[in-house]
Amino acid sequence: MITYKIEKDLKVSEFKDVLIRSTLGERRPIESSGRLKKMLGNGNLIATARRNGMLIGIARSLTDFSFCTYLSDLAVDEAFQGMGIGKELIRLTKLAAPEARLILHAAPDAAAYYPKIGMRTLAPCYSLANDEDLL
Repeated sequence: MITYKIEKDLKVSEFKDVLIRSTLGERRPIESSGRLKKMLGNGNLIATARRNGMLIGIARSLTDFSFCTYLSDLAVDEAFQGMGIGKELIRLTKLAAPEARLILHAAPDAAAYYPKIGMRTLAPCYSLANDEDLL
């Protein structure tokens, strides 16, 4: 049985582990526990999926609960993908901030997934990746 809930105090080790098991760790700073700790500490809406207590999925977001919710990390352990866990984590996130528009930047390998669960492409989108991009 898989349990879903909003959690506030997730362990960095659990977060890192599920990022690695989902392949999202390839695009996250998993080598830096300090950065992962900041990511958890500053994400103000974290939905989780657990099986027998083990974290198998996470949706980590930043939101004002009124206008916008940025879903920064959606990670599901590869062994549990295809079971609707990501969709349920998104649903739980949206329910926590129902007035806010949910926005995410899809990983290249996951881009085809989001239209299948009813999400629409939102263009245009722009980014400054780091201080090297500053004008």
